[in-house]
Formats: sequence, C-alpha cells, structure tokens
Amino acid sequence: MRRLPLLLIFILAFAVSTHAADSAEFTESLMQTDAVSGKTFADFLWMMIAGFLVFLMQAGFALVEAGFTRAKNVANIMMKNIMDFSLGSLVFWAVGFSFMYGDSIGSFIGFSNFFLSDAITATGELNSWMYADWFFQAVFAATAATIISGAMAERTNFLGYIVYTVFITGLIYPIVGHWVWGGGWLSQLGFHDFAGSTVVHSVGAWAGLIGTMILGPRLGRFVNGKAKPIKGHSVALGTLGVFILWFGWFGFNPGSTLGADLSFARIAVTTNLAAAAGAAVTMFYEWFKSGKADIGFALNGALAGLVAITAPCAVVSPLSAIIIGGIGGLVMYYGTLTLEKFGIDDPVGAIPVHGIAGAWGTLAVGLFAQAPYTTDFTGLFFGGGVGQLGIQALGIAAVLAWVLVSSFLVFKLIDVTVGLRVSGKDEKIGLDKSEHGTSAYPEFFGSEGDDEALASSEKGQGTVVTSTST
Repeated sequence: MRRLPLLLIFILAFAVSTHAADSAEFTESLMQTDAVSGKTFADFLWMMIAGFLVFLMQAGFALVEAGFTRAKNVANIMMKNIMDFSLGSLVFWAVGFSFMYGDSIGSFIGFSNFFLSDAITATGELNSWMYADWFFQAVFAATAATIISGAMAERTNFLGYIVYTVFITGLIYPIVGHWVWGGGWLSQLGFHDFAGSTVVHSVGAWAGLIGTMILGPRLGRFVNGKAKPIKGHSVALGTLGVFILWFGWFGFNPGSTLGADLSFARIAVTTNLAAAAGAAVTMFYEWFKSGKADIGFALNGALAGLVAITAPCAVVSPLSAIIIGGIGGLVMYYGTLTLEKFGIDDPVGAIPVHGIAGAWGTLAVGLFAQAPYTTDFTGLFFGGGVGQLGIQALGIAAVLAWVLVSSFLVFKLIDVTVGLRVSGKDEKIGLDKSEHGTSAYPEFFGSEGDDEALASSEKGQGTVVTSTST
C-alpha cells in the first residue's frame, strides 16, 4: 500500500509528459503552412469549422420557414431548402465562384477558374486552400437563395423556384460578391460589409421582394384591402430554427475572418449581443404597444439583430453592437407593418429581417466604426465624418438597383414561361400534395393526401406568430 502513492505519482508524471509532447506536436501541426497558399493548418481548420456551422443554418432556415407557415406546405418547404443548397452548390461550383472571385472584367464581374480549374496550378501543384475557400463561399450563396424561399412561400411553382435558384446562386449574388469581396468597384471605393448584411442578406431579401410582388399575396391574406392573419402551424419549429440560425451565425460572422485570426472571439461577442438586443428590444416594444409579449416578433427580432451586426461585427464595440441589434429589431418591426400596409405578403418576414435590417446594419458601419477595432476608417459618431457613411449608402443603393432589375427580369421570364405561381386550387389543397404528392403530416391529412382534408388546413394548424409576423 505504501508503494501506491509512488505509483500514482509515476503514472501522473508520465501522463503529463506525454500530454506535453502531444500538445507540442499538435501546436506544431497547427502552424504547418501550405506551400501553395501560404495558409496554416489552423487557418484551414477554422475555415472549415465555420463553413460547417453556416451549412447548419440551412436547417435553421428550413425550420423557421416551416414553423411560420401552414402544415399543408411543410414538405414543399423542406424540398425547397434541400434543393437550393444542392442545386446552388453545383451552380456555384460551375460558374458562381468564378463570377465572384475570378479575374475581374471592368471591376464588375469575375471571369476565370470555372469548375475550380485553378485549384491545380500551372506547375501541377494542388491549391488546397481554394477548396476551403470555395466551401465557405458556397454555403453563403445558399443562404442568399433560401431567404427568397421564405418570402415567396406557400404559392410558388416548384419548377419556377428551381429556375430562380440557379440564377441567384449562379449570377445575381456572385456579381454583388465580386463588387464587394472579389476586388470589384465597391471594394475599391472602401465599401465595408464584413460578413454580408448587404452582400448576402439584402440580396436575398430584395430578390424576394420582387418575387413576392409578382406573385401577389396568398389567397385570403388581404380581404377588402385589410390584412387578415394567416398563422403558422408550429411555434416549436420556428423557435428551434431561430436558435439553430443563431448558433450557425457564429460561423457566419467569425468565420469571415477567413483564417485563424484572434478577432473571431470579439466578433462572436458582438454577434451574440446584437442578436440578444434585437430579440429583447422587439419583444418589449410589442409588449408595451399591444399588451402581449409576441413570440413571432421576438424571434424575428433576434434574426434582425443578427443580420444588422453582420456588416459591422468586426469594427464596432460591444456596446455599439447592442445598439445596432436593438435598432435592427425596431426597423424590422416597422418594416413588417409597412409591407402589410402596401399589401405585400411575406409569410416569414424575410424582407424586413434580411433586407431592411441588412441595410441598417450596412449603414451602421459608417456610424459606429471606431478604433481600436478598426484603423482603416472611423464612423460618424466617433469623429470620422460622413465619408464612410456615404460610401456605405452608395453600396446599398447600387446593390438594391442591381438586384431589383436583374431579379425582375428573371421572375418575369419564369412567369411567362414555366409559371411562377401555382393555381388557386393547388394553393388551397397545399403544395405538399399538388407539387410533391405527399404530406408532412399524414396522420392529420391522410396518407393518400386527401384533398378535402388538405384544403381545410387553410385555417391553419395551431399558431406560431401573429399577423404582423406572417
């Protein structure tokens, strides 16, 4: 028994020495540098982890869209979300990444490296970093596409949806990406959008706005010029989706360091605080106005805060992030009410969440940027003048104009060819049955997709959000 303490000390010493050797070896492996790209293994590791987190956001978007809409359309929503990532990945590999990051033509569009052909260098070496870079950018492209899906939910022809997904991921989004992140004209002016408030989120929202206006509102959404609530079917799905999106945003924003940069910890803090402020401010504001703490506005408030902080997350203080996120929730709130007044039907609130809050967050760069978080420019509120604010406003306007015009042409082309909207009968039955011949809830609607049961679901199955969030 006297030898036992000595034995334990020996085992502990051996374990510590082995761990130290393993730690030193691990640390050395993290600092290994790729000969072609100059990136370390730590850069590769963080880039891929961040990309995996952003990929998970696809599930979050699917759950939010499903929860905020009716039960008879859930299978359709799930199909759209898997297809915009699947088709988007293929198109972005073929041409989208090339238009975004290829050799610039007039600072407007890239044009090289189609099908990732440049991943093999002229000397026959493999550029492994290009694969990491492509994957991270591909999940961003899919995000832009799936935002549109939510705005146009419950009445869009599935074939028309497939066509516009190809155009968004293959052309419309990559051109904006080239302007800002690919060395194009906006980046040369000094426009700053760190992770995509405008490049990703507003692109998806403005395209969704055009698509929604061409489609028209869902049957029964507006009666005699007055808005009528069409409630979503699952508060649980919607809330879970928001939490998954919130979690995935820790890859979206911190991952946009594009390498193992120490700033990603601070960016995670500003991201989290903005989301928390967006949810809290919106919830309390609606509670004060209506006397009810509305779950729909709280959920969309968190998302609006996340979208708003996406552009300035790396150049603002934690306090500024809280202000930006809180205001993001309020602009989403009034944006939702404004769309409703104009008879625009956005079932999930995608346009105010991603478009209006995205524009606000992009402007916030020119207001709140400060040292020591950035040394390139300073926002108006910290003595920097209006120069950067003007550049941010110009970028917002340019992207808005490009997306409105290009998406209008795409949606109109779809509308006059394959058709953009399903028939009134199919809409009443539900897109699960009419577009896919199935049901997400066969125990309620019948395994054979009974038409009368599906049509009766027009009244909804449970509630998730108020009319201001549908």
